[in-house]
Amino acid sequence: MNETLRSPGPLLCVVGARPNYMKMAPLVRAFGERADLPGVVLVHTGQHYDVEMNERLFADLQLPPPDLNLEVGSGTHATQTAEIMRRFEPVLDRLAPCGVIVVGDVNSTLACSLVAAKQRTPVIHVEAGLRSFDRDMPEEINRLLTDQIADLLFITERSAADNLVREGIPSSRVRFVGNVMIDSLLLHRRRAVPPAATLAREGIDGDFLADAAGFGVVTLHRPSNVDEPVALRESLSMLRDIAARVPLIWPVHPRAKGNIERFGLAPLLTGAKIALLPPQGYLEMLGLLAEAKLVLTDSGGIQEETTALAVPCLTMRDNTERPITIEQGTNTLVGRNRRLALECVDQILNASGKRGRTPELWDGHAAERIADDLAAWLGPARRATADGECMSAPVIE
Repeated sequence: MNETLRSPGPLLCVVGARPNYMKMAPLVRAFGERADLPGVVLVHTGQHYDVEMNERLFADLQLPPPDLNLEVGSGTHATQTAEIMRRFEPVLDRLAPCGVIVVGDVNSTLACSLVAAKQRTPVIHVEAGLRSFDRDMPEEINRLLTDQIADLLFITERSAADNLVREGIPSSRVRFVGNVMIDSLLLHRRRAVPPAATLAREGIDGDFLADAAGFGVVTLHRPSNVDEPVALRESLSMLRDIAARVPLIWPVHPRAKGNIERFGLAPLLTGAKIALLPPQGYLEMLGLLAEAKLVLTDSGGIQEETTALAVPCLTMRDNTERPITIEQGTNTLVGRNRRLALECVDQILNASGKRGRTPELWDGHAAERIADDLAAWLGPARRATADGECMSAPVIE
């Protein structure tokens, strides 16, 4: 090469949406404690752009403010992915990072991975190999493509390695390290906000928590449950029936709230013992989940968190990319099957619901293992660059 060689640049860590923050916070902390790793530059794509909620989540997780915010905002999947790529490319050119760390399966994950791969910058994917086998989910496409171009893949459960092998990804690229989201949960659990305090702040009477059955927590955001009138009606009707057995606390996602109003479905919730809250911070949600009798969700991350907390989880989907939460954890798939959901609720209330066990390596130290492995993995490439060679993705024998 004739161009002037530069010293190995920083580790460029990318976040774009709420689930990314919980996964990136322990990584940034672990990387910062290592003298044998480059410095970290935290880039927020702005895929989720609620400024107040972003600041609250960063503070809750003790995650430093991003060094750069691309301020992409919303759009169709194609528009948003393209705009992230357009804005991320000059950042990559300017910083010349030694690696790009992406987490999860949002549009930012794929977009930044594509830019880095085309620039021959190593891509490190944390939470790789998870598969729902449902290509109607945009996240599934993001997972598949990111893993194909990643140079190093860190997995949360052993079944993910089997998925990657079937897809032709060399096992030498794959590392089983545990779950960084659980690192955040275990670190911050003692700081969780009590449910009574959360409800009081939202003006909900404390008597709501006096029910002998305890309370359940709801989170719904996936298009399959909230974007179509029939599906949303089924979801709300099921929640109303469950609330007749146990009170529910529901921090309502903005899209779900908008569609309830747009489709005229608010009367379905009239009189139901469901406390409707605005979106909550991480510590508030952690407090709700930890004290819940049960959780109803369509979130992958909450399937993992409830497993770690030993709280029964009913997932309102027909599939999951996190099978370990079913095989070893507390999760049961119920879709929008009212009969099945009510049977599960009755079992839980009768103290016979799933409790499961904590999966292997979900011990709060996944980020430390990733930092250890990354230091060893990047070492040869960093030394090669310092000696005057062109840096490309390190090869692991």
